[in-house]
Amino acid sequence: MEALTEGKWLRRLILAALLAILALLVFQVLRPFIVPVIWSAILAYVSWPLHARLVRLFRGQRDAAAFVMTLLLAVAIILPIVWLVILMQTEALPVYREVAPLLARTELPAFVTQLPFLGPRIQEWFAEWARNPEALGKALEGFFAQSSGELAAVVGGVGRNLAKLVFAMVSLFFMFRDGEQFAAQVRRMLEQFFGAVRVEHYLHGIGATVRAVVYGIVCAAFAQGTLAGLGYWAAGLPAPIFLGALTFLVGLVPFVVPFMWAGASLYLFLTGKTVAAIGLFIWGLTAVSWIDNIVRPLVISGSTRIPFLLVLFGVLGGLAAFGLVGLFIGPVILAVVMAIWREWIAEKRAQV
Repeated sequence: MEALTEGKWLRRLILAALLAILALLVFQVLRPFIVPVIWSAILAYVSWPLHARLVRLFRGQRDAAAFVMTLLLAVAIILPIVWLVILMQTEALPVYREVAPLLARTELPAFVTQLPFLGPRIQEWFAEWARNPEALGKALEGFFAQSSGELAAVVGGVGRNLAKLVFAMVSLFFMFRDGEQFAAQVRRMLEQFFGAVRVEHYLHGIGATVRAVVYGIVCAAFAQGTLAGLGYWAAGLPAPIFLGALTFLVGLVPFVVPFMWAGASLYLFLTGKTVAAIGLFIWGLTAVSWIDNIVRPLVISGSTRIPFLLVLFGVLGGLAAFGLVGLFIGPVILAVVMAIWREWIAEKRAQV
């Protein structure tokens, strides 16, 4: 009897080892495509209501609806990238030509040069600009002229090159076409391990978190970019559209936007436009920062029932661990942990 039991455990151990090796091999094969697939899954999930309308419009023809939906999202992603690259070439370099001579003549305050780690580096940059203010501008011109196609692939955070963008769009098509069947299979598999009630609770938490984080981050960044762009234009800054678009992009990451409008205010102050500098600083401190403090916590915390501080840690930690896609993966991971924690608390209370 003992030998039979030992043989059964040995077979299970061998089977578990073989499955682990198989899973590792599958991961190695699919690793280059993980990030594009995650992006396509996020895009498909948040845009699924529109896809459902297209399916009804095409009278159940899922292939046609998936193709049209993928095409719409591809256009919505690629056109802003191309537009931003054009703005970088037409507006960013003229702005630099104005700023570089000014920076070369500017003496850094003592508190800046004494900053740990950053102070010496900033001082080296200013010294280089002072020696040759036009050198960096020429280098930027050559860079923009030679790598516009690469920039178009990386700006926007969908992929780091054109190939990953194509893989993401191809994956997006199949997710629209076969997403419901795949989701049902995953649900049935998870129910075998955790039970139907728990799986429903976890999936609901994950779905609400993904929607809230995507809408919260994008809406807050768009509002900040729009208000900041209006402030740049009113203050008389060169290239206000480009600066507004850049503010939108950096607004996807929390706490970065203040560096944009504060830097623009410093530029106005150094050029002698004191009133405009003070006005832009007040506008950024009140309107731009205020809208972020309202939109982001309201959309995220209100929809997920997760403390905004926890979501913030998920956004920043996910960004550090997984890159740009971690903006959405981090909060989802914490949402699952939060759901497990709440369920455990509820079970303990029921047992008392």
